Amino acid sequence: MKIYEIGTGYTPIPAQMGAATEIVVEELTRSLRRNGESAEIIDIKAAHRQNTLLPIIEVRVPGVFTKTDVSLGIMHKLKRVFYSISLAMKLKTILKQTDEQVALHFHNQYNLFFFLKLVSKKLRSRAIVGYTVHSYIWGTKWDEIEKTVKKKYFQEIYCVQTADAVFVLNDITIDHFVNRLGVGREQIHKILNGVNVERYTPLAEKNVFAFKKACGFAGERIIFQVGSVCPRKNQLGSIRMLVRYLQEYANVVYMYAGGIIDAAYQDSIKQFAAENGIIDQIKYVGELSPGEQLNQYYNMADCCVFTSTLESFGLVIIEAIASGTPVIVGSNLMFPLDGGYAMYHNTDEFVSLVDHFLQSGKTRSSVSEEIFTNYSWDAVASMYSNVFKEYIK
Repeated sequence: MKIYEIGTGYTPIPAQMGAATEIVVEELTRSLRRNGESAEIIDIKAAHRQNTLLPIIEVRVPGVFTKTDVSLGIMHKLKRVFYSISLAMKLKTILKQTDEQVALHFHNQYNLFFFLKLVSKKLRSRAIVGYTVHSYIWGTKWDEIEKTVKKKYFQEIYCVQTADAVFVLNDITIDHFVNRLGVGREQIHKILNGVNVERYTPLAEKNVFAFKKACGFAGERIIFQVGSVCPRKNQLGSIRMLVRYLQEYANVVYMYAGGIIDAAYQDSIKQFAAENGIIDQIKYVGELSPGEQLNQYYNMADCCVFTSTLESFGLVIIEAIASGTPVIVGSNLMFPLDGGYAMYHNTDEFVSLVDHFLQSGKTRSSVSEEIFTNYSWDAVASMYSNVFKEYIK
């Protein structure tokens, strides 16, 4: 069986920024191949693709779209459409020419929607069509999302109702798909994302100190948050909860990293910090490269906080846990690990946990063994390939 992991076209693989879905595609393909499976990536053509040993079949798009950034404006939407149409034609050619069993693993609703619309049902029957739902929208109550999903996620609804195998990251999504959208329960498979335990790992104390000193934070205690800068990731909410603590402890820094999705929101963070006299303790470090650089920042932090209002899984949470840094998450987040993080329910609990980790220090040898067994990408890739094999006719 040949498995094609299909890049979203959002940004080229390997991702040079915190593009979570592209990281999933890259890691899955690497682990599938390491597990002995025949797997390739199909991805948007890139003029300056980062070096990789992974086999990548490129899909051409008009040159203007290879030069645009990943902002969510009109050019990005057009790019997704053009890439999805070109992708459908590429997959059509592959299916016509192949004599072996093929699994097409999609990770984006645009990509699969156009494939389903532009490739005949007869030709599609030559492949097992799998779709992983990464959208965070499904992770809350139906009455809160019904109007939104029917208006803005009609493509994804069609995808999950049509795909052979649907992969989800949490139980509430299963409930929505089965009881609200009529998807057969036998089509749905819950497989969680993994973490690269070779890239995200505790570093030697001397190396952490050297990196911290080089960044100018030798004397500071660091609270670290990773995620796109936007209301859903709730960086401002974290700062609001921490404001009195930061005012009391001048050597404590709140550091955050991620692409700026909402410029006005970023300005509101700066304004709040200035108005409350903590501007020098709020440090935005930009968008960090996945792997070595991000792992250094995880290690430099005394604790990591994740206060998002909604997440489907939270890849950065499991990365931080693997790095050996204490992690604090909100009780609203549906995270499946049995341990490795602390959970808060209100502001007092949040501040108390932050203070505990900053005062007591962290034990870098306490990374949960569960990370290495159940959440390595090799284990996750094996789950996917086993499901695909169930569909072989």
